[in-house]
Amino acid sequence: MTARQVSDFTLWETMQEAGLRLAASGWIPGRWFNSALPKQSELTSAEGPITLEIVSHCWKYSEFQLYQLSSLVNHAPKAMKVVHTVFYSEEDEDTVRLLDFFRPMEVENVTWNFQAMPKEELFRRAIGRNRAAKATQADWIWFTDCDVVFHEGALDTLATQLEGRQEYLVYPEQMLATDLLPKDDPLILEAKRHPRLMELDLTRFSVRKFSRATGPIQIAHGDVARACGYCQDLKLYQKPMPRWSKCYEDRAFRWLLGTQGTPISVPNVLFIRHAEKGRYQQGSQISLLRKTIRRIKSALIGR
Repeated sequence: MTARQVSDFTLWETMQEAGLRLAASGWIPGRWFNSALPKQSELTSAEGPITLEIVSHCWKYSEFQLYQLSSLVNHAPKAMKVVHTVFYSEEDEDTVRLLDFFRPMEVENVTWNFQAMPKEELFRRAIGRNRAAKATQADWIWFTDCDVVFHEGALDTLATQLEGRQEYLVYPEQMLATDLLPKDDPLILEAKRHPRLMELDLTRFSVRKFSRATGPIQIAHGDVARACGYCQDLKLYQKPMPRWSKCYEDRAFRWLLGTQGTPISVPNVLFIRHAEKGRYQQGSQISLLRKTIRRIKSALIGR
């Protein structure tokens, strides 16, 4: 990649992103920019066993990715087949070590699909999501984050919920979330020790409700993913970046589909909330600012 390809946004690109964010607020119908979107009535009405592709990105989050991977071993689905795609960078040694631990494991109904990519592509999450969307052979594809965990019964219940559906986008109407964890919380420290199978204590989680398909709970129909990709025509969101980029494309994806998603009931989807963001340089001004904002938001909403 050239330096130009991985540079920060120019002033013009920054203005373009501001325009996209304004458009995605509903000022302009997103479907005008998504001519490939199939008619909902033409979507495949998949019957069991459902195949689901789960897509996550990991950059210096190996302690959380460990719990997600462990959950697919400890609570492997019986009623569906899962392809677990993890995008990562070879420069992230802890994540490489973690994936190498899980790679040889044979788990019934689970297929590992670990894909290395340049960190500059990893830093713009829509690039990997678009790549997975266009290539998927699954009935449904779940775009998630590596701090989301699939505990007992989650995937098998999801399998029954997805059968016969023709919606563009669905999402769990609630998750079980931790409090905002500091970096020295035992849940985090234990996962950092070395790669191994681990389980989470559900008593540390409480219900958190959602009103739309936010970034880590976007479950798209496979036909839609193959036809439209993930913001594939918004070139701004397919540009490699020199550092982790704020994920405004999550909102743009819903805008392009013309829906906030259909809520469904799925138990035991867990969300590990944490104050320290490994993807930002620790101690930097942006890291400290984002951590402060997260703590204020958490205090305001009482979670």
